[in-house]
Amino acid sequence: MLIYLQIENFAIVERLKLYLENGLTIITGETGAGKSILIDALSLVLGERADSQLVRQGCEMAQVDAIFNLPENALLWLQEKNLGQEQECLVRRIISYNGRSRGYINDQLVSAQTLRQLGEYLIDIHGQHAHQSLLKSEKQCQLLDDLSENKTILKQVKNIYQRWKTLKTSLDNLGGEDREAKIAFLRYQVEELQEFELTPVALTNLEAEHRRLANAQELLENSQQVLNLLDNEENKSILSSLNHANSILATVQQHDTQLNPITTLLDNAVIQTQEAVGELRHYVNHLDIDANRLHEVQQEITTLQDIARKHRVRFADLPAYFEQLSQQLNELTNYEVNANQLKIELDQALQQYQQAAVILHQQRTEIAEQLTHKIIKEMHRLGMPNGNLVISVQVVKDSLPTPVGTDMVQFLVSTNPGHEPKLLQKVASGGELSRISLAIQVITAEYSGVPILVFDEVDVGIGGRVAEIVGQSLNHLGQSRQVLCITHLPQVACKGHHHLQVSKTFRQQTTHTQIKPLNHAERIEEIARMLGGVEITPQTLAHAEEMLQQLNKANS
Repeated sequence: MLIYLQIENFAIVERLKLYLENGLTIITGETGAGKSILIDALSLVLGERADSQLVRQGCEMAQVDAIFNLPENALLWLQEKNLGQEQECLVRRIISYNGRSRGYINDQLVSAQTLRQLGEYLIDIHGQHAHQSLLKSEKQCQLLDDLSENKTILKQVKNIYQRWKTLKTSLDNLGGEDREAKIAFLRYQVEELQEFELTPVALTNLEAEHRRLANAQELLENSQQVLNLLDNEENKSILSSLNHANSILATVQQHDTQLNPITTLLDNAVIQTQEAVGELRHYVNHLDIDANRLHEVQQEITTLQDIARKHRVRFADLPAYFEQLSQQLNELTNYEVNANQLKIELDQALQQYQQAAVILHQQRTEIAEQLTHKIIKEMHRLGMPNGNLVISVQVVKDSLPTPVGTDMVQFLVSTNPGHEPKLLQKVASGGELSRISLAIQVITAEYSGVPILVFDEVDVGIGGRVAEIVGQSLNHLGQSRQVLCITHLPQVACKGHHHLQVSKTFRQQTTHTQIKPLNHAERIEEIARMLGGVEITPQTLAHAEEMLQQLNKANS
């Protein structure tokens, strides 16, 4: 759940600290007071697109901090990403006046995509315009997939589709009228690179040889200097000093056996120093200062770097690039053999895809049947007693594979008895569409695994008894979840377990938005305002108190 939200210099909010609780939290206020700012800030901190216009006028940056108590699946994800180990998680988003933004999880810098990934475990936001996206077939299909407990089938379809697409692209690249031209060009590129030994080891050795030749004089001088330190004709060398020290101890070690390990170490030091001297003399004697060879190596590296730039690859990637070109040339040259093999693999992938798509279709059909009954029941509760809904899941025949299968999902509805269900966008009026959308959102939210649900004025276009039923549905969701709901309806507002009031004030020619929790007396006044408009009468206050008392009775 969301425990704490802090907003600074965001839109018309200067500074706001808000502690939240579980259950249904109602958010109300006058039109234009900035009720949606809370939702916008929450969306931003969980990875939504940042916009410099969100920064309060005259400020350098805006910042939103949110503290969440994570569910188990989010905590496991967090631990896998090495972003924290604790159940309590701090998420921060900062936007500067120039539009740049930074995101943090537990004070570790992360991308907006990572914030969005975390948000998928935490929150579902149902906006007042959700019914617009609900009209799209792909959204309706996604809705069924989101409700599935088994996500592996859809994942399998996507994986097989990617394989099929890769094979088809490879087959298409083999054919075509320009195949001969491709072969000629590839042969030219391969022959250009064949002049060089292009393996990772060869390139590494070439660079090492260049470093050695370019620094040969310094290597020789330093090696000779070390040789002089280790061993020379005078008695000041390290080797002579070690021998002398060893001989001194050898004369007295018979008197104390504790000296034996020390003389052994000195013996080893003498042996290893002698070996080092021998190896170093061999190195110095064979170190080649060859200016001609240095020039050849420099020329070869320069040529390879020019080729790498021409082909737009890194110098170190030339061996892999050469291998790739050689493979492409081989595939095009042996067109018949490769094409036949690709066709076999493509047919196999298509067959596997079709089998997986059939299983996915069956799964969606089962979910659609279950969901249909629940949505129809909710439509009836929301004042559409004759409403009927059919979720059609039809296979599009002879269609090319897609990442989401071969199904066309459509929501068909009828609002009058005796009428055949037709496409949602062609039958429902604006008010009916809002109620159908709300019914779908309430039902799907009940099966959502996320702990936080947000409803942003989804009750637009309803009122009276239907509004009270909506409030009851949201209250029911709040029994097991944290629910935030922005509303203009007193029938919904009185169903909340907690109540936040958003207000807007003007100070020093500047607009300020504030949000404060309401106690019981303040809730009565706020609901009375929503009931009575400009003038709040004793009767309106009594009505508001009665509405709240009904909620208390229902919960007791």
